[in-house]
Amino acid sequence: MQYLEAGMKWLLELFHGWTGSYGLAVILLTVGIRLLLWPLMAPQFKVAAKMRMIQPKVAALQEKYRDRPEEMQRRLLQLYKEEKVNPFSGCLPILLQMPFLWALYNMLRVYQFEHGFLWLHNLRAPDPFYILPVLSGLTTYLQNYISGSATNDPTTKGMTAMMPLLFAAITATLPAGVALYWVTSTVFSIGQQWVVSRPLVGQVAGEGEGGRRRGGRAAGSGKGAEGGESGPVR
Repeated sequence: MQYLEAGMKWLLELFHGWTGSYGLAVILLTVGIRLLLWPLMAPQFKVAAKMRMIQPKVAALQEKYRDRPEEMQRRLLQLYKEEKVNPFSGCLPILLQMPFLWALYNMLRVYQFEHGFLWLHNLRAPDPFYILPVLSGLTTYLQNYISGSATNDPTTKGMTAMMPLLFAAITATLPAGVALYWVTSTVFSIGQQWVVSRPLVGQVAGEGEGGRRRGGRAAGSGKGAEGGESGPVR
């Protein structure tokens, strides 16, 4: 962890030398970390996109077997296996960031900032105006909305609704530099999610359109065959 803290401190000072702003340095550091983690996190966003696409099937199974929870779980696991998705993979992006977040927290606690950033007079202290906590809650809500995490399960619905409030409350206690990192990272995640999932959504939409066309042609052939049989024999 010491080496990670030292590396992040070196990068922070490098970016500060380029920009002359510690706030911009934290933002650039965040973008650099997210780009470094991109190869590991991109597959997880693809899985999340696929989870959104099979949500109607999940909802149908939950409705059909709502009085038989064990059978519902078995059917859901079977569906996830057939679709090759892991419903718990969405936790990985957050877990991958934890070492960097902890290292940044330890570094900022003792870092001697020469000046603040915008309304933040001290990046080692929590945001006095609670702007970053509010942004944290809003961006978390937006991320959940874009990821299509809606479900018919009341427990999951409650957890999803509480997440923005939870992250806002946690961010309110963190140093402003760490809160700035978290908000920037969430915004980056939203953009990454859009970039990664867009081709997959288009591919599935194309397959659906192709299936409808094939179904239409098959129906037309069937009607033609029926018409041929009912016509006069010459």
